Amino acid sequence: MKAARPSGLLARARQGRGPLVALILLAVAVLAALVIIGLDLLPALLFVALAIVGVASLVEPLVGFGAALILGPLRAYLATWVPALPSDPGQLFLFAGLGGWLLRGLARRQLRIRSSPVLLALLAFTGAGLLSLWDAVELPVFGLPELLKWVQVVLVVIFLSDHLTEWNTVSLLGTLFAAAILQVAVGFWQFALWEDPINPFPIAEGTLHRAYGTFEQPNPYGGFLGIVLPVTVGIVAVGAKRQLEAWWAKRSGRTPEPLPTGRLRTFGYVGLYRVALLLAGGLLMSWSRGAWIAFVAAILAMAAALPRRTRWGLVLVAALVVAAVGAYLGGFVPASISARLSDFPRYIQFADVRGVSVTEENFAVIERLAHWQAGFDMFRDNVWTGVGLGCYEPAYPAYSLINWPYALGHAHNYYLNLAAETGLIGLSAYLALWAVIFWQTWKLTRSERGFRRGLAIGLLGAWVHLSVHNVLDTLYVNNVHLHVAVLLGLLAFLGRRRPEVERQNIPNSEAV
Repeated sequence: MKAARPSGLLARARQGRGPLVALILLAVAVLAALVIIGLDLLPALLFVALAIVGVASLVEPLVGFGAALILGPLRAYLATWVPALPSDPGQLFLFAGLGGWLLRGLARRQLRIRSSPVLLALLAFTGAGLLSLWDAVELPVFGLPELLKWVQVVLVVIFLSDHLTEWNTVSLLGTLFAAAILQVAVGFWQFALWEDPINPFPIAEGTLHRAYGTFEQPNPYGGFLGIVLPVTVGIVAVGAKRQLEAWWAKRSGRTPEPLPTGRLRTFGYVGLYRVALLLAGGLLMSWSRGAWIAFVAAILAMAAALPRRTRWGLVLVAALVVAAVGAYLGGFVPASISARLSDFPRYIQFADVRGVSVTEENFAVIERLAHWQAGFDMFRDNVWTGVGLGCYEPAYPAYSLINWPYALGHAHNYYLNLAAETGLIGLSAYLALWAVIFWQTWKLTRSERGFRRGLAIGLLGAWVHLSVHNVLDTLYVNNVHLHVAVLLGLLAFLGRRRPEVERQNIPNSEAV
């Protein structure tokens, strides 16, 4: 039987190019030693890690990319509390991963760009963002970094749609979940164990505090967990549905469909429901109304997609709504949570707040509405191309209300923020992008099976959460765009033609 050909640096070493690999490793070691001599311990350790990951990324680009997913959300924390380190190591590791993929592809002459509706829609939106910068308020500091975010999303989608297989998809999901679990661990300490009396996010007068992980704010922290959590729920729900169907078939005297075994079953049935419970706990500890409401919307969307027949999905949604209303009216919802959600409608109104008296009770609402009003005025004065992608903050002083002179960085409503920054052209391109994403995801929930179908349903929930939560906030912060890009890359991978997966001859590809 013909042995499989080794790939990457190992292949070159076995083909007589071992000295080249040795030279690369020696150069990295010497460079690391020279840098370490003049650096403090933390920067030196970061450099060594970056060098190791950079070399490993030449063999497997997902190594650098996985490090970026875990370290990316540390950006806000490092900038505030560890100034000795670069504030954004996640970006360094992302470039290592993408660089390894690019160099390996060029060396093999196998750099492929797979066209897909999602990629085309992404390119259209990125082009609209670029158009908005032709007369931007502040191009170098604000405009170009925001444009770079979406360029990175495009590159990650191209990379993952070509590089992913059934097996390394599981590894990538594991890394994504590990990043979320790390945030939950930090959030639990902040929620229940931190005794600092000046904690900025207390819950009422009690000893508990809102969790915010390394995001420095509870709302984006809850939004991040709310994006990842539906993926776990979708996979677990499809696995549970298959178990229930097999049990019912056996009870009815019919031969049940064989359930999957092996690695993917272990990943799905033994561990993933625990991950889902952990992430749900982290979401609750954030005490974020926007994240809670968005997750409820995500659950309803996934419930609609879970049955094969849409009408049964709608029945399931109706049953969940009736159960939730019954639990609320029956007093089964904790009073603290009910009180937290009761004033939610105040945060989604739109009103002119000039001259409104500000009190401790209405401060948060009026502050949000003041920034919405400034964003609307920006859009009104720059209807077609806006003030420039990413330029809400530098444009804000010209539109701020008297009592609110300082910008929060964005309008706390991504759609309004985007309209202000990119105008009608950019907003239309963004809405078209998500129309394509939702349609492609829904089709996959109808056509796929097993693990792939669970992943598609989970992605649908992630899109719903992101879209709903963005009404009250902007979740593309603190490198969360990289995690959204991962999910888009998984969507592009699922959308690839089925024979390409089947040719890998991997058993139990329908697992979970």
